[in-house]
Amino acid sequence: MASASLQFFAFILALSGVFGDIAATLLPNWKVNADVGSNIITAITQMQGLWMDCTWYSTGMFSCTLKYSILSLPVYIQAARSTMVLSCILSAFGICITTVGMKCTRLGGDTDSKNNACFAGGICFILAGIFGLVPTCWYTREIISNFLDQTIPESSKHEPGGAVYTGFISAGFLLIAGVIFCSSCFKRQQGAWIYPPKQHHFPSTEQESNAGYSLKDYV
Repeated sequence: MASASLQFFAFILALSGVFGDIAATLLPNWKVNADVGSNIITAITQMQGLWMDCTWYSTGMFSCTLKYSILSLPVYIQAARSTMVLSCILSAFGICITTVGMKCTRLGGDTDSKNNACFAGGICFILAGIFGLVPTCWYTREIISNFLDQTIPESSKHEPGGAVYTGFISAGFLLIAGVIFCSSCFKRQQGAWIYPPKQHHFPSTEQESNAGYSLKDYV
């Protein structure tokens, strides 16, 4: 019962990680303009994402432009696009697989099959967390290095946006969920190896037949 509740808790974490991963991939605020120097008096908020750049004016107007050219983008943005999409796909596969392998569901067949499904789903979550954590770290490093660069004007400096923090949290949820699913299946298999099922030895039919001939019958 404790293992089933722990798997359910991991499933909730993974589901939150999936939604956060998709939101972080689609949100346009991976980096926002920094309010430093003379830029603080401007009434414009500029945001840049993986797929579009948006501008929010003080009048309430909101305009976005899509990034159609892939080759003109920096390397870290291209890598972030591919890895975040892979993270979303792997986490979605993990949700489907663990739904079959969880103890609280009636899918997946016998216990061994359900344990294997949970282990495979946990591996998908771990890989999805890694694929989601790498681009966010790389993107944050580029933002910080540009911010600390003295040759870049203050009007062109940016800070990490909400999508980066969402990506960090989602990757953490996916990693924790994957570790929980894998460890729960590993503990069960390890217990089966340490304490193998007892084998009951029944007397053979030949011994039973020999025992039927008693010496008292010849007296």
